[in-house]
Amino acid sequence: MSQPTIRPAEHRDCPEILAIYNDAVLKTTATYDYEPRTLEHRQQWLAERQRDGYAVFVAEDVSGKILGWSALNRYHDRMGFRFTAENSVYVDEGYRGQGLGGLLLAPLIPAARARGLHVVLAAIDAANESSLRLHARHGFERVGVVRQVGFKFGRWLDVVYLQCLL
Repeated sequence: MSQPTIRPAEHRDCPEILAIYNDAVLKTTATYDYEPRTLEHRQQWLAERQRDGYAVFVAEDVSGKILGWSALNRYHDRMGFRFTAENSVYVDEGYRGQGLGGLLLAPLIPAARARGLHVVLAAIDAANESSLRLHARHGFERVGVVRQVGFKFGRWLDVVYLQCLL
């Protein structure tokens, strides 16, 4: 695979962003959603991030195919949390393990700084070792585990919280 282009997401990317996310919903514990989202939902999601200054990036190959995406997300609506965001990184199933996660996570850090954030959080399923390692390589430190907080695929799931102080 040649090096993909990492660029800000555009409205036209929503169908492929949605397909990658919905595949994760149905097959993984990277998200604890049970039901696939709609295109309308994903378009609104992107519009809200663009309006509020939360970066969303895509990895695009030379043919224009979206291979993955990353985003900064509001952590909480309360004013005291306005300097904190949570990140998301999703890679198309056929392209995992090829370094795309790192390419997508890397630009979130300067984007968070540019937005004036102080902390980026990652909430990761405890069994997702590759995502835990990825975040550690990018300066995230483990700050806690919340045990059996999620339930999916018939089992209780732990969430590991990591943070990157900017």
